[in-house]
Amino acid sequence: MKRHDLTDEEWERLAPLLPANPRQGGRWADHRTVINGVFFRTRTNITWRDLPPCYGNWKTVYNRHRRWSMDGTWENTLDGLRAGCDADEGQGWTVSVDSTVVRAHQHAAGARHRPPRLPGKGDGVDHKPVKGREALGRSRGGLSTKVHLVADRRCRPITTVISPGQHGDSPYFRRVLERVRIVRRGLGRPRKRPGRVLADKAYSSQGNRAYLRRRGIKTVIPIKKDQQANRLKQGRAGGRPPVFDAEWYKERNTAERCVNKLKGYRAVALRTDKRERIYQGTIDVVSIRIWLRDPVS
Repeated sequence: MKRHDLTDEEWERLAPLLPANPRQGGRWADHRTVINGVFFRTRTNITWRDLPPCYGNWKTVYNRHRRWSMDGTWENTLDGLRAGCDADEGQGWTVSVDSTVVRAHQHAAGARHRPPRLPGKGDGVDHKPVKGREALGRSRGGLSTKVHLVADRRCRPITTVISPGQHGDSPYFRRVLERVRIVRRGLGRPRKRPGRVLADKAYSSQGNRAYLRRRGIKTVIPIKKDQQANRLKQGRAGGRPPVFDAEWYKERNTAERCVNKLKGYRAVALRTDKRERIYQGTIDVVSIRIWLRDPVS
C-alpha cells in the first residue's frame, strides 16, 4: 500500500457510501483501486496520463472522477461521511465562513464552449460575452479561482462554493450558508441552520446580519471602522451597535486552518482542471479525505 492509499479502516467507512455496479453493461473497475488513483492525483497534482500503473489505466481513473464530479456522487458520499457531525454541539453548533484565492495553471484555461450565435431579430437571446466562465477570473496576478467555505470547530469542511478569483467575499456569504446540509443519522430532515456563525470583517454588512437574524442564527462578525463611524455620525438614528462576542471570535481561525488542510493537496492549491464542476469534484475528494481521517465520533 502506498502512503496516499486508503487504509482498511477508511475503506470500511467509505465502501457503503459508494454506488454499486450497474445491472446492465460492463462492470466498473475496482472502486478502491480507482479511488486510490484519484487520491494520488489530488495529492501530487500530476497529469492524469502520468498516473503510476499500479492504479490501472489512467483513462479509467479520470473518467470515474469526471463522472462522479458531474453527477454529484462525490458530494453525496461527502454527505454520508459528515452525517450527524452537529450532534455533539446540539443547538449551539458553530461554524466559520471564509474564502481563499487559488492560482490557476495555464492548463486550466481553454475549455471548449460554443461560440455566441449572431444576433437575430426577435430571438430573445442575450448575446453579451459571459464573464467568469468556468469560475476563472483574470486579474493583475493572472487567472485565479476563489473557494468559499464553511468549516466546523474541528477544521473540517462543511460545504464549499467556487467563483472567479476577483469576486468579493460578502456576496457569497448567503450562497455558501444555504448549501449547508447535515444529514441525520436517524429520522428527521437534514439540518440547514447552524446555531452560530463566525466570520471576519469582510462579511460585515447589514444584509448579512439581517439574513442571519431572520434565520435565528447568532452572529459573531466584527464591525468595520467606517461602518461604526457612520453609525455614530447618525446619532440616535444609527441605532444600537451589533452584538459582538470577542471570546467566540477567537475560534474563527478554524476556517483558516481548514483552508490549510485543503491546500495541502496540490490539485486544490494550484488549479489545473478546466471545468468548474470537475474542480469542485476535486475539492470534494479532498474533503472526503479529510473527513475519513477525522471521522464523526
